[in-house]
Amino acid sequence: MDRGIPTEEQLKEMREATSPVAYLVGTPRRRLGKLEKQFLERPWGQVQESVEVKLLPREGELYILARSEGRRQKEHAIRQRRLKRLWARLRELQGQERTRDELLLKLGAAQADAGRVYGLVEVQVPKPEQPVNAETFAFRLRKDKLRQAFRREGHYLLRSNLPEEDPARLWQHYVQLTEIEAVFRALKSDLAIRPIPHQKDSRIEAHIFVSFLAYRL
Repeated sequence: MDRGIPTEEQLKEMREATSPVAYLVGTPRRRLGKLEKQFLERPWGQVQESVEVKLLPREGELYILARSEGRRQKEHAIRQRRLKRLWARLRELQGQERTRDELLLKLGAAQADAGRVYGLVEVQVPKPEQPVNAETFAFRLRKDKLRQAFRREGHYLLRSNLPEEDPARLWQHYVQLTEIEAVFRALKSDLAIRPIPHQKDSRIEAHIFVSFLAYRL
């Protein structure tokens, strides 16, 4: 999933364990850049009315590229809103009289607020010995990055060691995993369940069972 993505070492341990562990997990988007050309040669498979997927076998694993129209619209709206807010903030800072240190602090706050969208803008800051003005503090839109972000809207990359080759079934597995994860988030928030270390599998299962019963009640 998007959170808690396993490391390469953890995935390797799952594959090479005495009893191999099956997984279907999220993958950072930066990895999509390395596989993008190979995915271009693959056909899209329809799994839902607004969801399509591509499958790419690679080095004993299966990469799944999913494209969702609903997610694309959501990501587009969020990015546009944040970019508009960031641009307005940069213009505001450009018109203010500040020291270089004050400007850097304000830019840090703007970057934290903008998140990934900040990477779509190239910001030129004054050198230590320069004053802050329109010549030393400038910014411009990185159109190449914006086009890339637009092209990847609504796409997310999964990887799995499952032998299943039916896109629809893989998508069902992913949806089930997201639903299970949502239940555990609810357990942690609604019931304020904190992590409790257990040393036996039976105790782990009992803890989950009691927690689930409490949630149902």
